[in-house]
Amino acid sequence: MFLSVFDIFKIGVGPSSSHTMGPMVAGGRFLAALRASPFQAAGLRARLYGSLAFTGKGHATDRATILGLAGFLPETYDAAAAEAALAANRDTGLLTPPDLAPLRFDPARDLVFDYGPALPGHANGMVIEALDAQGDVLLQETYYSIGGGFVLSAAEAEAVTDRALSAPSPVPFPFRTAAEMLQMAHGAGLGIAQMKRRNEARFRTEAEIDAGLARIWAVMSDCIARGLAQDGILPGGLKVKRRAKAIHAALLAERGQNLTAPHVINDWISTYAMAVNEENAAGGQVVTAPTNGAAGVVPAVIRYWLDHVPGASSARVGEFLLTAAAVGGIIKTNASISGAECGCQAEVGSAAAMAAAGLAAVMGGSPEQIENAAEIALEHHLGMTCDPVKGLVQVPCIERNGLGAIKAISAASLALRGDGTHFVPLDAAIETMRQTGRDMHEHYKETSLGGLAVNVPNC
Repeated sequence: MFLSVFDIFKIGVGPSSSHTMGPMVAGGRFLAALRASPFQAAGLRARLYGSLAFTGKGHATDRATILGLAGFLPETYDAAAAEAALAANRDTGLLTPPDLAPLRFDPARDLVFDYGPALPGHANGMVIEALDAQGDVLLQETYYSIGGGFVLSAAEAEAVTDRALSAPSPVPFPFRTAAEMLQMAHGAGLGIAQMKRRNEARFRTEAEIDAGLARIWAVMSDCIARGLAQDGILPGGLKVKRRAKAIHAALLAERGQNLTAPHVINDWISTYAMAVNEENAAGGQVVTAPTNGAAGVVPAVIRYWLDHVPGASSARVGEFLLTAAAVGGIIKTNASISGAECGCQAEVGSAAAMAAAGLAAVMGGSPEQIENAAEIALEHHLGMTCDPVKGLVQVPCIERNGLGAIKAISAASLALRGDGTHFVPLDAAIETMRQTGRDMHEHYKETSLGGLAVNVPNC
């Protein structure tokens, strides 16, 4: 199964890839199906299940669903147009998606948060229906938002079997596991990024690959810059203060002091990550890396490398991203990148593994050292729960990205101190993460029914 670097790193909007981007994408897919159908619909209805219901309000899932059914998509999102569409819906009770007649949709009646059992295919499930003038169902589809902005229909989810995953791939290096990745790298005499690039070249020109990678980093970098320039209170009711700007200003003021403690570098790393996730929490433009909730880890590590590591060059950011995407694809294929499915180990843990691999690559690591770096980072996130207070991607998520970035850098450094041989294979860590997520109580998988979400006052 091939996952492109542009599948792993997708440009979208906050606060959540699974709860915001996913429902928006699902809405767009349903509209496409409706346009292709022979039915003349008069209205729409949507029902949210599992984590989409329990933490949907905090993640703006209701807003995303409405916008998706109005024809908005994450990659082309226009904030001003979105606000106008929401206002029009409030005033008229209608949605006006392109190439379709106006459709009735009253969020108070037609958007249901179902707090009963989750749908069988995934913890993030939703059912969308098209209705005739009498309110009878003309067309119905079930969608699952499986993390990172990926969406599967019910039929697609059922078709994801081991046989399907292992079906012949059109790419020259179709590694599904880390062991296969290392074997192929050794056999071909290529680095991980080189193999990933050759895979991408089956679908895009070299110029398109380079332009796409440059675009990903540009959006990441711009997000850091915006986060470092903004202060104030994040939306949602928790009254969480933006901190990245003030910390960054203090760090700049301290530069050049002879007595600066070595651990202050951790503050730089955390600040870059927090800047991204404060922007995400505010609904800004981010890159899934591999998810919105973990969007700060990879950019923070890249920024650390560029700004603080001698010899770093922006010309090699593409190598970093390709390597990170190779690891992210293996994790997603064999376990999960969804907090609703496996807890935060699947989000920040996966992001840390990806960032560690990317950093090890651009610092000259061998494929074995890169795999070791990813393993160390993931291993030491195993068991991490997803327990956002009030369902908002703020506490503990923003700080957690900073600590994930620090762990990623430490993991890469440790791996580069060795020769690539190590006790726990990356594949074993990934399988352990999958099993741990399977056994984890649903209270700790993005439902806000356990952990910090119930032990910290959320008003």
